[in-house]
Amino acid sequence: MFHFSNLVRSKGDPKIIATGPSSLTAADRLARGLGWFSIALGTLELLAPHRVTRALGMEGREGLVRAYGVRELLTGVMTLSVEKKAGLWSRVAGDGLDMATLLGEVRPSNPRVGTVMAALVMVGGITVLDYLAAQDVARQHDARRGRKRLYFDRSGFPKGVTAARGAAALPRPTSTPAAT
Repeated sequence: MFHFSNLVRSKGDPKIIATGPSSLTAADRLARGLGWFSIALGTLELLAPHRVTRALGMEGREGLVRAYGVRELLTGVMTLSVEKKAGLWSRVAGDGLDMATLLGEVRPSNPRVGTVMAALVMVGGITVLDYLAAQDVARQHDARRGRKRLYFDRSGFPKGVTAARGAAALPRPTSTPAAT
């Protein structure tokens, strides 16, 4: 079987023949996908705000769309980092901001109100994914999640306190070293 990672290996490195199961949970994989989605959307909003505003009937609000693009990029990077919990909750908050902005564009004078409604449905669906991922990652990394370990009945001596006392009471050798 061909693996792309073999292309970048040095001559002496062992070749990858097969890969095993991933240590990433479903929540981690969802968080990763949402992080990359956020980076892609943020790039679009930052580099092509005119297309976004034209599609939604929001001409003249390109600066706002660019600011939302920067926010998307930052939350995407955070979601891909070790701070994925904070990144996902930032995405949830950003989704609320996006929905509030889109709701302001649902008005009779907007010729693209149908597109805005479709965008609201999409943002709503993504918000559900963001919320579920944030909940799962928070639960997965919760220190209180596991069973508490109580050590009140342990001494710290592998063979017990009695054996340790017995070892300490052994007589010492009385031989003296020979003088040279």
